[in-house]
Amino acid sequence: MMVKTLPRTDVLIIGAGWTGLTAAYELAHAGQRCVVLERGRKRHTATSFSAPEEHDELKYAHRYAHMMDVKKETLTIRNNRDQQALPMRRLGSFLPGSGLGGAGIHWNGQLWRPLPSDLQMRSHYEERYGKDFIGPELSVQDWGVTYEELEPHLDFFERICGAAGQAGNLGGEARPGGNVFEGPRSADYPNPPMRQPVSNTLFGEAAARMGLNPFPMPSANVTRAYENPYGAQLHPCTYCGFCERFGCGYYAKADPIICVYDRIKDHENFEIRFDAQVLRIEKSADGKTATGAIYLDENGEEMFQPANTICMCAYALWNVHLMLVSGLGKPYDPKTRTGVVGRNYSYQTVAGVDAFFDRTVETDPYMGAGALGVVIDDFNGDNFDHSELGFVGGGYIACKQYHGRPIGYQPVPEGTPKWGAEWKRAVRENYNHHADLVVHGSSVSTPENYLDLDPTWTDAYGRPLLRMTFDFPENDRKMSDFMMQRAMEVAREMDNVTSVSGTNLAAVDKHYDIVPYQTTHNVGGAVIGTNPQTSVVNRYGQMWDHHNVFVFGACLFPQNLGYNPTGPLMGLAYWTLDHMKRDYLPNPAPLMDA
Repeated sequence: MMVKTLPRTDVLIIGAGWTGLTAAYELAHAGQRCVVLERGRKRHTATSFSAPEEHDELKYAHRYAHMMDVKKETLTIRNNRDQQALPMRRLGSFLPGSGLGGAGIHWNGQLWRPLPSDLQMRSHYEERYGKDFIGPELSVQDWGVTYEELEPHLDFFERICGAAGQAGNLGGEARPGGNVFEGPRSADYPNPPMRQPVSNTLFGEAAARMGLNPFPMPSANVTRAYENPYGAQLHPCTYCGFCERFGCGYYAKADPIICVYDRIKDHENFEIRFDAQVLRIEKSADGKTATGAIYLDENGEEMFQPANTICMCAYALWNVHLMLVSGLGKPYDPKTRTGVVGRNYSYQTVAGVDAFFDRTVETDPYMGAGALGVVIDDFNGDNFDHSELGFVGGGYIACKQYHGRPIGYQPVPEGTPKWGAEWKRAVRENYNHHADLVVHGSSVSTPENYLDLDPTWTDAYGRPLLRMTFDFPENDRKMSDFMMQRAMEVAREMDNVTSVSGTNLAAVDKHYDIVPYQTTHNVGGAVIGTNPQTSVVNRYGQMWDHHNVFVFGACLFPQNLGYNPTGPLMGLAYWTLDHMKRDYLPNPAPLMDA
């Protein structure tokens, strides 16, 4: 097949989600001609996500109409190197998106910042607990960028989203009702927090009685009419209960289409091509720079798009896959523990607790939102003493009310039969008397959890599939068990609770399983850092080996923190774009600290 070479562009951006569209907005306004390649279709919040059609639970929540097509592109998965990896033929554990806006369309809108110690995890633990506290079985490392450096960019993204919340640390001053553990904020949230339902309120009251510190979950489900810094108009949340796995046709959940695409789509320096499947990135003869990307257009024809600069803005897993099939960077070898591309893959460690009330407490679960929750952060990061616990990391515990949809929300007490008349009776009697608690835990990196190319399986385009080797580290099993016990203690303290039970997917007798949904928080594989022997990119997101390639997204995380990744990854995105505009574009070369 002949490859058609197109006119050169200043910047080629791969992926049109939060990071890709933001890169296009910022760089186009900086005078750079930007071409965005999106493998999925064009869609729009106003026309594609409107109720009542969008509120089809079967189509979107269970048949994954907004997600990637695993018949064309997937990955193989195994728990360890002794196993044969097999392809993921059905979506389950995680749900990558496809199309304009990417997974930013069907996210819940939970908008967190990292703790300052999260970004300096190894040095922080070693300073507090000693050099030997983190053993050789873990490969956690510092990010190379600090909270103080990211804070202005975290703040700006919160304003792009119209974030709703309550500050707990404003300029170093503690504020009642907010997260007392968070790093100092330069400004309060742009919008007030969401209104909490009965179950979340009872959770907060119980936590406070126990001496813990409850606060409203930070939310990109907007709470009042709002205009963001790009000029996008957002509207108040209706608490309809259709956030995760759905787009929001009410313009009430911040997404990349509303907040960014509509503000850049008509700019003279912006062009986007849909149904554009990038196959590989090409390199110069000396291998020191990338020259552009080969992709299949909507007609299935191979095109070569030359570019001066490339921004890799695909989903975390697919950024790593594209690097590996393109020969960018040195692949990680778990046997010798050398190489970097694919190293330090990690996930999220999730557990859940169900609390059931007597008939005097009615929770009205059908009134929900993706970031409607009350949270305690007392056991996140290093907010508590780890010296005698045998693990590092932690997570937040939240009582949340996302939805009460009929197919996916059928809470019953432990011991209820799985089907039949007794099960139906239990669903009927408990639907409106239930509280849903989540333990959202961190995930440490280890030398044996990594990504590489599968030697057996290929995708629809003839490329080796990405292979994931992952199981829950012992550290995270201990952490998750500790966290679930704390969650159950709070649940039992809630007023009018009659029974409490828990589910821990990372329990000591379980291996990671791709079948049940857990979270779409896949991170690492192209991590950020200050040492080219242990990181793919420098602290500005620039590849060590190819200085005109910049990498965005959660693939940069050296390990996963106890929060949802969108806020931290967008803080990194704006940090990288700031340095691209100020330092790189005037003088294209490796970025160095002064």
